[in-house]
Amino acid sequence: MRYWILHLSLLLASIAPLGAADGYREMNWDELAPKNWNPAAEIKALNLGKLQDSDPRAIEAMEKIRDMWNNAPTDPALEGVKIRLPGFVIPLEKKGEKVTEYLVVPYFGACVHSPPPPANQIIHAFAKKPIVMRSMDAFWIKGTLSLHRAETPWGASGYRITVDSLTPYKATDKK
Repeated sequence: MRYWILHLSLLLASIAPLGAADGYREMNWDELAPKNWNPAAEIKALNLGKLQDSDPRAIEAMEKIRDMWNNAPTDPALEGVKIRLPGFVIPLEKKGEKVTEYLVVPYFGACVHSPPPPANQIIHAFAKKPIVMRSMDAFWIKGTLSLHRAETPWGASGYRITVDSLTPYKATDKK
């Protein structure tokens, strides 16, 4: 139950008005996708409703969707922007309990439960110093965003962030 409440809090935070705190632009996940990107239009054109799971055309359509997700466009205007964003963390580089490299995703279970979100909804994060974390916890991440595609075992990322701080998420922290 605790995780569902946390997930709902993150969802509400992602649609709240934007602000700048401590020189960081508070963002929601939708802002990471370019305004003119409409993946629903391409998926609708595939007409999946008329296909059975075992149909080779369904398999081909799913491959097209996966390719579209892996190559989801990023927003060039976000290059170099200092952001503050809530999200969940998936460790990539771990030494004991300390993590220096991880993915930040918009919802609990993203990437671990296939399929992962679009590349423009996955941020590849690098911490300046190792931190101790649990991957099921939600965090506020602050750092400088850059456009950088990376393939990871958990999905393709469209952004990279150099992390300035990562703090446990609390709904009361919303500015």
